[in-house]
Amino acid sequence: MNQPTDEELKEVIRDFLEMGHVENIISMFKRDPFYYEWTGDILSDDRFNVRLGVSILFEELREIQPELIHLAVPSLLHLIEDSPPHIRGEAVSVLGIIASPESLTAVAALVDDKDPQVAEVARDIMEENQ
Repeated sequence: MNQPTDEELKEVIRDFLEMGHVENIISMFKRDPFYYEWTGDILSDDRFNVRLGVSILFEELREIQPELIHLAVPSLLHLIEDSPPHIRGEAVSVLGIIASPESLTAVAALVDDKDPQVAEVARDIMEENQ
């Protein structure tokens, strides 16, 4: 039996998040912290429910594995550089959930983002974390 490729597995994760099966993805992340590295790829999906699922996922993981969620930060930093505003805003939100020093530094850099919604999300997160 063939093992799924990383891209196939990412698509399965996206599909499960879209269907609301966050608990299955939580189990995957708990079992193997490697999946944190895929957060940016998963979050960049065009489907709103997938992006919402990532936020819910990280709210849960913050409670379950607070010592590991920072592993997602590098993959999210790539999204805030070159992504469309709606993806940047979602990445900023997840960075705010993570709330590590590195993620909050990245959020702080976006309080004057050229997109007013991204800037507003960043400002709200910074106010919450003062």
